[in-house]
Amino acid sequence: MPNPAIAIAGISAGGSLLGAKSQSKAAASASQAQLEATQSGIKENRRQFEAVQELLAPYVGAGTNALTDQLSLIGLSGDEAQQSAISSIEQGPQFGALVEQGENAILQNASATGGLRGGNTQSALAQFRPAILSQLIESQYSKLAGLSSQGQNAAAGVGNAGLQTGQNISNLLQQGGAAVAGGHLAQGQIQSNLFGNLANIGGQIAGGFGSGVGSPSANAAFGAGQGGLF
Repeated sequence: MPNPAIAIAGISAGGSLLGAKSQSKAAASASQAQLEATQSGIKENRRQFEAVQELLAPYVGAGTNALTDQLSLIGLSGDEAQQSAISSIEQGPQFGALVEQGENAILQNASATGGLRGGNTQSALAQFRPAILSQLIESQYSKLAGLSSQGQNAAAGVGNAGLQTGQNISNLLQQGGAAVAGGHLAQGQIQSNLFGNLANIGGQIAGGFGSGVGSPSANAAFGAGQGGLF
Protein backbone atom coordinates (compact mmCIF):
# COMPACT_ATOMS: atom_id res chain seq x y z
CA MET A 1 0.00 0.00 0.00
CA PRO A 2 1.45 3.42 -0.91
CA ASN A 3 2.67 5.53 1.93
CA PRO A 4 -0.08 8.21 2.53
CA ALA A 5 2.47 10.83 3.60
CA ILE A 6 4.40 10.47 0.36
CA ALA A 7 1.18 10.63 -1.66
CA ILE A 8 0.04 13.79 0.08
CA ALA A 9 3.50 15.31 -0.34
CA GLY A 10 3.45 14.47 -4.05
CA ILE A 11 0.06 16.10 -4.49
CA SER A 12 1.23 19.19 -2.61
CA ALA A 13 4.39 19.41 -4.68
CA GLY A 14 2.43 19.07 -7.92
CA GLY A 15 -0.02 21.72 -6.80
CA SER A 16 2.82 24.06 -5.90
CA LEU A 17 4.44 23.57 -9.31
CA LEU A 18 1.18 24.18 -11.18
CA GLY A 19 0.34 27.20 -9.07
CA ALA A 20 3.80 28.69 -9.57
CA LYS A 21 3.62 28.16 -13.31
CA SER A 22 0.21 29.87 -13.48
CA GLN A 23 1.36 32.81 -11.36
CA SER A 24 4.54 33.19 -13.39
CA LYS A 25 2.56 33.23 -16.64
CA ALA A 26 0.14 35.81 -15.24
CA ALA A 27 3.03 38.05 -14.10
CA ALA A 28 4.66 37.81 -17.54
CA SER A 29 1.36 38.63 -19.28
CA ALA A 30 0.72 41.63 -17.04
CA SER A 31 4.25 42.93 -17.62
CA GLN A 32 3.89 42.54 -21.39
CA ALA A 33 0.53 44.32 -21.38
CA GLN A 34 2.02 47.26 -19.51
CA LEU A 35 4.97 47.38 -21.87
CA GLU A 36 2.68 47.39 -24.92
CA ALA A 37 0.62 50.20 -23.38
CA THR A 38 3.84 52.17 -22.82
CA GLN A 39 4.90 51.71 -26.45
CA SER A 40 1.45 52.80 -27.66
CA GLY A 41 1.68 55.92 -25.49
CA ILE A 42 5.10 56.79 -26.92
CA LYS A 43 3.82 56.34 -30.46
CA GLU A 44 0.81 58.57 -29.81
CA ASN A 45 2.96 61.30 -28.23
CA ARG A 46 5.24 61.33 -31.25
CA ARG A 47 2.25 61.46 -33.60
CA GLN A 48 0.80 64.44 -31.74
CA PHE A 49 4.14 66.28 -31.82
CA GLU A 50 4.47 65.70 -35.57
CA ALA A 51 0.93 67.06 -36.03
CA VAL A 52 1.78 70.22 -34.06
CA GLN A 53 5.03 70.63 -35.98
CA GLU A 54 3.23 70.30 -39.31
CA LEU A 55 0.50 72.72 -38.22
CA LEU A 56 2.96 75.44 -37.21
CA ALA A 57 5.45 74.89 -40.05
CA PRO A 58 3.94 77.60 -42.35
CA TYR A 59 4.17 80.21 -39.59
CA VAL A 60 7.72 79.25 -38.72
CA GLY A 61 8.68 79.43 -42.40
CA ALA A 62 6.99 82.82 -42.91
CA GLY A 63 8.68 84.19 -39.80
CA THR A 64 12.08 82.97 -40.95
CA ASN A 65 11.67 84.62 -44.37
CA ALA A 66 10.40 87.83 -42.78
CA LEU A 67 13.41 88.02 -40.48
CA THR A 68 15.73 87.56 -43.46
CA ASP A 69 14.05 90.47 -45.27
CA GLN A 70 14.23 92.63 -42.14
CA LEU A 71 17.94 92.08 -41.86
CA SER A 72 18.33 93.02 -45.52
CA LEU A 73 16.33 96.24 -45.16
CA ILE A 74 18.45 97.52 -42.28
CA GLY A 75 21.73 96.49 -43.90
CA LEU A 76 22.71 93.63 -41.58
CA SER A 77 22.96 91.25 -44.51
CA GLY A 78 25.33 93.50 -46.45
CA ASP A 79 25.07 96.51 -48.76
CA GLU A 80 24.08 94.48 -51.78
CA ALA A 81 21.20 92.79 -49.98
CA GLN A 82 20.02 96.14 -48.60
CA GLN A 83 20.10 97.79 -52.03
CA SER A 84 18.19 94.87 -53.49
CA ALA A 85 15.50 95.10 -50.80
CA ILE A 86 15.06 98.87 -51.28
CA SER A 87 15.00 98.57 -55.07
CA SER A 88 12.30 95.92 -54.78
CA ILE A 89 10.12 98.38 -52.90
CA GLU A 90 10.95 101.28 -55.22
CA GLN A 91 10.06 99.25 -58.29
CA GLY A 92 6.94 97.81 -56.78
CA PRO A 93 3.40 98.73 -57.90
CA GLN A 94 2.53 100.37 -54.57
CA PHE A 95 5.37 102.87 -54.79
CA GLY A 96 4.55 103.69 -58.43
CA ALA A 97 0.86 104.24 -57.69
CA LEU A 98 1.51 106.48 -54.68
CA VAL A 99 4.10 108.56 -56.51
CA GLU A 100 1.84 109.05 -59.50
CA GLN A 101 -1.11 110.14 -57.41
CA GLY A 102 0.98 112.42 -55.21
CA GLU A 103 2.82 114.14 -58.05
CA ASN A 104 -0.43 114.69 -59.94
CA ALA A 105 -1.91 116.27 -56.85
CA ILE A 106 1.09 118.57 -56.46
CA LEU A 107 0.97 119.64 -60.10
CA GLN A 108 -2.77 120.21 -60.06
CA ASN A 109 -2.49 122.35 -56.95
CA ALA A 110 0.36 124.33 -58.48
CA SER A 111 -1.59 124.82 -61.70
CA ALA A 112 -4.62 126.03 -59.82
CA THR A 113 -2.58 128.58 -57.90
CA GLY A 114 -0.46 129.67 -60.83
CA GLY A 115 2.77 128.35 -59.41
CA LEU A 116 3.31 125.44 -61.78
CA ARG A 117 6.86 126.44 -62.59
CA GLY A 118 7.68 127.95 -59.24
CA GLY A 119 10.53 126.85 -57.01
CA ASN A 120 8.21 125.54 -54.31
CA THR A 121 6.56 123.14 -56.75
CA GLN A 122 9.85 121.81 -58.01
CA SER A 123 11.09 121.37 -54.44
CA ALA A 124 7.92 119.53 -53.46
CA LEU A 125 8.26 117.19 -56.43
CA ALA A 126 11.92 116.52 -55.64
CA GLN A 127 11.17 115.65 -52.00
CA PHE A 128 8.04 113.65 -52.64
CA ARG A 129 9.53 110.43 -54.05
CA PRO A 130 12.20 109.98 -51.34
CA ALA A 131 9.56 110.63 -48.66
CA ILE A 132 7.22 108.01 -50.11
CA LEU A 133 10.06 105.50 -50.40
CA SER A 134 11.09 106.10 -46.78
CA GLN A 135 7.52 105.63 -45.59
CA LEU A 136 7.18 102.39 -47.53
CA ILE A 137 10.47 101.06 -46.15
CA GLU A 138 9.28 101.75 -42.59
CA SER A 139 5.91 100.21 -43.34
CA GLN A 140 7.49 97.14 -44.89
CA TYR A 141 9.80 96.69 -41.92
CA SER A 142 6.86 96.88 -39.49
CA LYS A 143 4.90 94.32 -41.46
CA LEU A 144 7.91 92.02 -41.58
CA ALA A 145 8.37 92.48 -37.82
CA GLY A 146 4.83 91.26 -37.26
CA LEU A 147 5.47 88.17 -39.36
CA SER A 148 8.80 87.40 -37.74
CA SER A 149 7.21 87.77 -34.31
CA GLN A 150 4.50 85.27 -35.28
CA GLY A 151 7.18 82.94 -36.57
CA GLN A 152 9.10 83.26 -33.32
CA ASN A 153 5.99 82.40 -31.33
CA ALA A 154 5.27 79.44 -33.60
CA ALA A 155 8.84 78.19 -33.25
CA ALA A 156 8.57 78.53 -29.48
CA GLY A 157 5.33 76.56 -29.62
CA VAL A 158 7.05 73.76 -31.52
CA GLY A 159 9.91 73.84 -29.03
CA ASN A 160 7.57 73.64 -26.05
CA ALA A 161 5.66 70.80 -27.69
CA GLY A 162 8.95 69.00 -28.29
CA LEU A 163 10.01 69.42 -24.67
CA GLN A 164 6.63 68.19 -23.42
CA THR A 165 6.74 65.23 -25.79
CA GLY A 166 10.24 64.37 -24.60
CA GLN A 167 9.12 64.53 -20.98
CA ASN A 168 6.07 62.37 -21.68
CA ILE A 169 8.14 59.78 -23.51
CA SER A 170 10.72 59.77 -20.71
CA ASN A 171 7.96 59.11 -18.18
CA LEU A 172 6.49 56.36 -20.31
CA LEU A 173 9.89 54.72 -20.75
CA GLN A 174 10.34 54.75 -17.00
CA GLN A 175 6.92 53.18 -16.57
CA GLY A 176 7.76 50.55 -19.17
CA GLY A 177 11.05 49.78 -17.45
CA ALA A 178 9.29 49.53 -14.11
CA ALA A 179 6.72 47.15 -15.62
CA VAL A 180 9.43 44.85 -17.01
CA ALA A 181 11.41 44.99 -13.78
CA GLY A 182 8.27 44.34 -11.76
CA GLY A 183 7.48 41.31 -13.91
CA HIS A 184 10.95 39.86 -13.38
CA LEU A 185 10.78 40.52 -9.65
CA ALA A 186 7.36 38.90 -9.43
CA GLN A 187 8.58 35.81 -11.28
CA GLY A 188 11.64 35.66 -9.04
CA GLN A 189 9.44 35.86 -5.95
CA ILE A 190 7.18 33.12 -7.29
CA GLN A 191 10.17 30.83 -7.87
CA SER A 192 11.53 31.63 -4.42
CA ASN A 193 8.18 30.77 -2.84
CA LEU A 194 8.03 27.57 -4.88
CA PHE A 195 11.45 26.43 -3.71
CA GLY A 196 10.46 27.23 -0.15
CA ASN A 197 7.26 25.21 -0.47
CA LEU A 198 9.11 22.27 -1.99
CA ALA A 199 11.67 22.43 0.78
CA ASN A 200 8.90 22.38 3.40
CA ILE A 201 7.26 19.41 1.69
CA GLY A 202 10.58 17.57 1.61
CA GLY A 203 11.01 18.31 5.30
CA GLN A 204 7.56 16.97 6.04
CA ILE A 205 8.31 13.76 4.14
CA ALA A 206 11.59 13.33 5.96
CA GLY A 207 9.88 14.02 9.27
CA GLY A 208 7.17 11.51 8.47
CA PHE A 209 9.71 8.80 7.82
CA GLY A 210 11.59 9.71 10.94
CA SER A 211 8.46 9.45 13.12
CA GLY A 212 7.48 6.08 11.73
CA VAL A 213 4.90 7.20 9.20
CA GLY A 214 4.17 4.27 6.97
CA SER A 215 4.22 1.71 9.81
CA PRO A 216 1.02 -0.33 10.30
CA SER A 217 0.07 1.65 13.38
CA ALA A 218 0.75 4.97 11.68
CA ASN A 219 -1.21 3.94 8.61
CA ALA A 220 -4.10 2.84 10.78
CA ALA A 221 -4.07 6.19 12.53
CA PHE A 222 -3.90 8.01 9.21
CA GLY A 223 -6.84 5.95 7.94
CA ALA A 224 -8.89 6.80 10.99
CA GLY A 225 -8.07 10.49 10.50
CA GLN A 226 -9.02 10.35 6.86
CA GLY A 227 -12.32 8.71 7.80
CA GLY A 228 -13.05 11.63 10.06
CA LEU A 229 -12.33 14.11 7.27
CA PHE A 230 -14.27 12.51 4.46
